[in-house]
Amino acid sequence: MKAFKYILFLLLIVIIGTAIYIAVQPNSFEVTRTRTIKAPAAVIYNNVIDFKNWEAWSSWVEADPDMKITLPEQTKGVNGSYSWEDKDGIGTMTNLKVEENKSITQEMQFAEFPKSDVSWRFKSNEDGSTDATWTISGKDLPFGFKAFATFMGGMEKQIAPHYERSLEKLDSIVISGMKKYSVKIDGITQHSGGYYLYNTTSCKITELKAKMTEMLPKVGSYAMTNNINMAGAPFVYYHKWDVENNAVMFSSCVPTTTKVISNDSEILTGQLKPFKAVKTTLKGNYENLKEAWETTMKYIPENGLEFTKKNGPMLETYLTDPMSYPNPADWVTEIYIAVK
Repeated sequence: MKAFKYILFLLLIVIIGTAIYIAVQPNSFEVTRTRTIKAPAAVIYNNVIDFKNWEAWSSWVEADPDMKITLPEQTKGVNGSYSWEDKDGIGTMTNLKVEENKSITQEMQFAEFPKSDVSWRFKSNEDGSTDATWTISGKDLPFGFKAFATFMGGMEKQIAPHYERSLEKLDSIVISGMKKYSVKIDGITQHSGGYYLYNTTSCKITELKAKMTEMLPKVGSYAMTNNINMAGAPFVYYHKWDVENNAVMFSSCVPTTTKVISNDSEILTGQLKPFKAVKTTLKGNYENLKEAWETTMKYIPENGLEFTKKNGPMLETYLTDPMSYPNPADWVTEIYIAVK
């Protein structure tokens, strides 16, 4: 009997001690993780802001394939939300505030636990990468929540591994998505030609990208500064391509609605006569242009077509502005090669 009382006494001491230990635990918590992703902030933001994408990179879903995800009509932007149900209960995540491409403020409610504050921060780096920081925090925690957290090893232990794995998966999905591209031969078309402003140069093929990046904005800037109406997307006109000697001659062009006489010695006026061409559309990063050109050049003789004599026009037209379309997978480029 004494032994039983002694055991009860020890048990009581343990319970009281545990209760005191739980009670003195912090009334708040915060778990945060950051991952540097080699992608523009806008691309990462566009993925995270829409809850339709979360299932693909959620570590919790990966760990529990039976988790049930419910998506409402609105899944992105302010008031966008989603909910899930697993063996531990039902949870909901809602977007409360957004700063495009910079931050997202959210609120999470899970089971009977108090609401938690969730935030995302996207910091652009000079090398083109982005620091994506994911944080969850809570305050004024009730005794029951602190007890649960204590017995489960703390919120850091419960959440941090999931944040790390989710960010790892998000990284992989974003990078993979940016690499998607397609090359489509549209076939024979009639290019309407027209007037254009341009500057021109010859350089090594290996210097082409740098030269083009320098020259094309100058022509566009001239047109905008002088309120010149543009008749379409900017393009590059290739006059000569000599792989053997690593040489290229090209013009960076902006089409105009009428003939414009330039007052800048470096900006010239040209005119393209209408011509028959094989058209190819590349959707994706400019890095895939080599494949697009090779595919087109191969298509022409294979389909009984002939290149025009005297180096007929070969154009590369950029339908999308990378500043407006941060994801390279969304860039659209058209290639026109003159044929007889």
